[in-house]
Amino acid sequence: MTTELLSYEDALASYDPVMGLEVHVELGTKTKMFCGCSTELKQDANSQTCPTCLGLPGALPVVNEIGVESAIKIGLALHCEIAEWCRFARKNYFYPDMPKNFQTSQYDEPIAFNGYLDVQLEDGEVFRVEIERAHMEEDTGKSTHVGGATGRIHGASHSLLDYNRAGIPLIEIVTKPIEGAGERAPEVAKAYVAELREVIKALGVSEARMDKGQMRCDVNLSLRPHGREEFGTRSETKNVNSLRSVERAARFEIQRHAAVLKDGGTIVQETRHFHEEDGSTTSGRIKDNAEDYRYFPEPDLVPVAPAREWVEELRAGLPEMPRVRRNRLREEWGVSEHDMQSILNAGAVDSIVATIEAGAPSDQARKWWMGELARNANETGRSLEELDITPAQVARVCELVAAGDLNDKLARQVIEGVLKGEGTPDEVVEKRGLKVVSDEGALSTAVDEAIAANAGIVAKIQSGKVAAAGALVGAVMKATRGQADAARVKELILEKLGVEG
Repeated sequence: MTTELLSYEDALASYDPVMGLEVHVELGTKTKMFCGCSTELKQDANSQTCPTCLGLPGALPVVNEIGVESAIKIGLALHCEIAEWCRFARKNYFYPDMPKNFQTSQYDEPIAFNGYLDVQLEDGEVFRVEIERAHMEEDTGKSTHVGGATGRIHGASHSLLDYNRAGIPLIEIVTKPIEGAGERAPEVAKAYVAELREVIKALGVSEARMDKGQMRCDVNLSLRPHGREEFGTRSETKNVNSLRSVERAARFEIQRHAAVLKDGGTIVQETRHFHEEDGSTTSGRIKDNAEDYRYFPEPDLVPVAPAREWVEELRAGLPEMPRVRRNRLREEWGVSEHDMQSILNAGAVDSIVATIEAGAPSDQARKWWMGELARNANETGRSLEELDITPAQVARVCELVAAGDLNDKLARQVIEGVLKGEGTPDEVVEKRGLKVVSDEGALSTAVDEAIAANAGIVAKIQSGKVAAAGALVGAVMKATRGQADAARVKELILEKLGVEG
């Protein structure tokens, strides 16, 4: 059934969107949040479990110290207050992939609260997103629905449960209601999640790979008529796992809500499923309120009371935050805001920095990562980090070009060879015979042959049309399989013809 939508412009003409974003970050700890089971995934189903994470009677949890430390670091990076005393709670609800029938989480006493994150939009405008809380909890297991056409439970013949993921540490970061973004609300949502991902990566507490489920976003959205203060009824689009999808989900829900309200309908408070193929959402289940989860303090865990000295020690050890770092690098590299945003969108910042640290000039590092390598990543559907080439290898290619051993055309072939697993840049040069022809005698011979074979072009050059020399340069480059220094070839041509360059 096709969902009725109002045009985006008409929706914004009548309503103000209000968003709330809940981001779950899977921490990169070696063990689970409340037991000693390994967090290493891609193991045999149900092999990374124990009585505690399976919820067996009598098994008692113990808090992961690194999980608490990571939560504090995240809170500090988001300008939050860090609780002097907090505790865990049981969130009671039934899911087949939650073996205890409750989730150990935090409710009214989170470890971090009242923060903010400034995000920069594509035109340079900075929008402040206020943070309600960041709290600790555990992940659920994984359900695999078999026999249906969509991979969802509807239409499946049976489901398989893998509890390896149950108990993996999560930090849930919840914003306060995001108001005032207007037509830019979807863009703000995307920018916020992007900036938050960069913060998490900078802290080193998670790889924050959305494509691997290490970071996922629930998009809460409601509309209210212009001039009203009361929020509308919200929907919650669950587990959105890419930046583009966060933006698309917010936009779709704005249009869907507006269509329902315009027709006099009522918005149902529910969870929604997002569909990557067309950017739509469909109904999931009626959304519970907090009281429906019957929260109560977890009796098997002592409260967490981080010492102020420890908190300040962690604060002092925080790395340079991404936005500050980007502004510094932009000035150092001498690039525009727009170019820096493109580099960020491509996920190339760290690769470029590492290439510069390996000895490459900044302009050359940017050139290769944002050009040839970005093209290859796009064609193969991978991120730059997943390409089979290291920043040090890119720096070596830059070094070979600077030394005159390679020109740009040959350098592209070297990079191609490295990506195909043919070895280091030097090994590819050797195997493919790609060095620039620098032998003056060989170049001179190739130039003489090109001059002899192109009398008409020679006449044009000698009559003052120096630009025509490009055709002779091309002939020499073809004869040398692109391995000549084009600038030196042109010099030789003009010298031999007695023409000033």
